[in-house]
Formats: sequence, structure tokens, C-alpha cells
Amino acid sequence: MRKSRLALAGGIAAALAVGGTGFLIGRGTSPRNVEPVVAGPVAAAPAAAREPVVPPTPGNAVLARADIMTLAAQMADAVASGRAMPSAVADAAGQRFELRLPFGCRGPAEAESDAAMRWRYDETDKALRVHVAPVVWTRADILDAAGQATAGEAVEGFWIARPWTASEACPATRDNPAPDGTEAVTLPGQTLAIAQFFDGDGARLGQRNGKPYETVVRLQPDALQAERGFQLRIAGRIADIPGQGPVSCRQPAGAEQRPICVVGVTMDEVAIDNPRTGKTLATWNVTTAGAADR
Repeated sequence: MRKSRLALAGGIAAALAVGGTGFLIGRGTSPRNVEPVVAGPVAAAPAAAREPVVPPTPGNAVLARADIMTLAAQMADAVASGRAMPSAVADAAGQRFELRLPFGCRGPAEAESDAAMRWRYDETDKALRVHVAPVVWTRADILDAAGQATAGEAVEGFWIARPWTASEACPATRDNPAPDGTEAVTLPGQTLAIAQFFDGDGARLGQRNGKPYETVVRLQPDALQAERGFQLRIAGRIADIPGQGPVSCRQPAGAEQRPICVVGVTMDEVAIDNPRTGKTLATWNVTTAGAADR
């Protein structure tokens, strides 16, 4: 027993000696005066520049067909429900617009045709002839048969065919729709128009008195490319109808009739475009002499 205790004590002493020696050796060989590495701040990558988003406002927006349809729909709903003119409709006066009306979608018109908007190609003369006549109304015709018409007052404009679609192109199918007329008929009939009102005491600048927009373009048959018809492009501003606001709607056949609406405008420019080629055939500055500029 005495020998075992001595052996155990000797083993412990030897282990302590070896451990102490290792500690001293490691301390002596470890690097001295080494400055700690401190990571500097990482520079953040510059954020990509973003274009400012400018929301459409009355000052910078150009209304298109869909916007005009929306104004008419809001006013029609107000009239049908007996409410006052919505503020969005009232605030539309003065806003710029550009409207495209497709025509000639079913091909060239016959030589004896009297359609208001038509075209035909003369193979003998190698000439494309386009004819677009504005509709002429009286105030009582377009607004209210029971309303008071001003002496000498005239109204000119265009019906917007198929006012249930925002598409400015010819319809995909070429069926036999009702012919384009110059008078609104009810159940069914034309229900949306743009019109410029010429006061009897005001300026008549831009009034056509029914005179059509006509142009003749010389071109070869292979350059015609009229598969998509043509477009009447009208640019100007939304204008207040005298005593009505920018949009006026009525239901002459009663509450079950879809309202017939007219949007007041001031036309600045009228043009005829070929949507197939993207070319403009003729342009009229309505605010000046009204002569075609090609």
C-alpha cells in the first residue's frame, strides 16, 4: 500500500512537470506584439438610379378612346341614377385628347356610295381617294329635342362606333353591321359622339359646314395595303358644352334605353392614317385655314 501511494504521487508529479514545461514552451514560441486585425467598414454599392414616376394628371395626360368612353360611362350612370355630374367628368374640360376612329374596314366603297366615311382605289389613275364627312347637328338634335336651340347655332362631330370597346382598330370579323349613318337612332343605334359646338354669337373658326375631309394619294396597287382600313385621327381638347358641362347624356326613349352621350370638344387637328403602314395620308389644321397639309 505504501509503495502504491508513492507510485501514484510520483505519476501526478510527473504529469504536472510535463504540463508546466509545455505551457512555458508554448508561451515562449507564441507571436508577440501582433496587432489584432480589425475589419473596416464595407462600402455599400450605390443604389441604381430610378426614373421618377409621374402620375397622370389633368396637366400632362392625353386622353384616348378608353378615357373618353370612361367619361361618357360615368355621366351615363349619373343620368340613369338621377345623380349630379361626377367631379371627374366636370374636371375633364380643358384636357387634351387624341382619338382614332377606324373606317373602311370592309374594304373599298362603291363608286356611287354616299357613306360619310369611305375610301376607294382607282386602278386607272393609280389613286387612293378618301372621303370623311363630319356629322352636322343642331343643338336640339344632339342634346335634347325639348331643349331650347340658339338661333344660328351649329354642332359638328363624329359618332364613335362600337362604344363598348376601347380598340381603335377595325373589328376582327367583317360581318354586315348597320351602315354608318349621320343621325342617332334608338334601340339600337349610335350612342356616343364627340361634337364641337359653334355658338351663334361666337367664332366659327374650324367649322366645316358639312364640307368633307378629302384627299387623293397617288400610289401603286402593291403600296395600297388597306387590309386594316384607315383611321380618322382627331386631336384637340375636351370642352364644356354650353350650359351642360363636358359630357351630356339623355334617354329619349325612357329609362330602359342606353343613354345617348355626347362629349364636347374643340378640334385642333384632323388626320387620316393608314394603320397597316403607319403613314399619315393627310393632315388638316382645323384651327387655321383647314387646308390639308401632307
